[in-house]
Amino acid sequence: MNIALDMMGGDFAPLEAVKGLQLYLSANSSPATIFCIGDETLLQPLLQEYNLSGDHIKIVHAPEVIGYHEPPTRALKEKPNSSISIGFQLLASGKVDAFISAGNTGAMLVGTMYTIKAIEGVLRPTISTVVPKLNGGTGVLLDVGLNVDCKPEQLNQFAILGSLYSHYILKVENPRVGLLNVGEEEGKGNVQAQATYPLLKENSKINFVGNIEGRDIFHDKVDVTVCDGFTGNIILKMAETIYDLAVHRNVGDDAYFHRFHYENYGGTPVLGVAKPVIIGHGISNDKAFMNMIITAEKMIESDLCNKIKESFTA
Repeated sequence: MNIALDMMGGDFAPLEAVKGLQLYLSANSSPATIFCIGDETLLQPLLQEYNLSGDHIKIVHAPEVIGYHEPPTRALKEKPNSSISIGFQLLASGKVDAFISAGNTGAMLVGTMYTIKAIEGVLRPTISTVVPKLNGGTGVLLDVGLNVDCKPEQLNQFAILGSLYSHYILKVENPRVGLLNVGEEEGKGNVQAQATYPLLKENSKINFVGNIEGRDIFHDKVDVTVCDGFTGNIILKMAETIYDLAVHRNVGDDAYFHRFHYENYGGTPVLGVAKPVIIGHGISNDKAFMNMIITAEKMIESDLCNKIKESFTA
């Protein structure tokens, strides 16, 4: 198993990426081979400082970095030797099985769409977030920002993608799917929600249980919550604020509230594309990088991308 890791992506790169790699390797007796992409002059001293060497680490020199404020498409064209560009080259050529970066999100999304591309039949790939439930379980919310305007047919596909992710990555048997709405009754909501409901109801590939309201998200009513990216991103940012408020009120160590911390999940995969691409938070620390690598492992081991391809081919 080969995983490419952008060592230059993130506000605290490359130090936190190196520390995260150390955490990952120290916790695994049979780790994946990590292709560390970045400026070799910066990486070598850090890898030596943290005693990281051996067959499981391969340095891939990338002298350029795409900054957070650079236009994604132009940056990818003008910086072919950037860590993000080289990561996609490795993934597209089959030299690695997954690519991880906490760098420029726009560049990651553009690179994914133009280099890896969507699985045939997928109208629009999506990104999700995990939802900590009060009962200890974990749900999925999608989309959370990649597609702010959605057609009912796209939301219907998000339900399939979310169900497959919940089943194969989160190990939920027969995930329950709910449509986020302003009321539980069929016929509620705006034109988009009203048109999406019958599509989900007739979709034999999912276990649709009906509409859910915002107050249901953190309870055990569904395993997959479907909404457009505009709504999902607002919920995501509000959930992050819940954790910030908990820390501010000195209850951040509470077992439930601590599950809201991004570092516990590391990053999110782009669902609906041909190969595993994991996008991390810009402020990722060592634990987040470790968990990004673990997520990539799960994507590879479960063969989720091919499971999605099979589902849409069928």
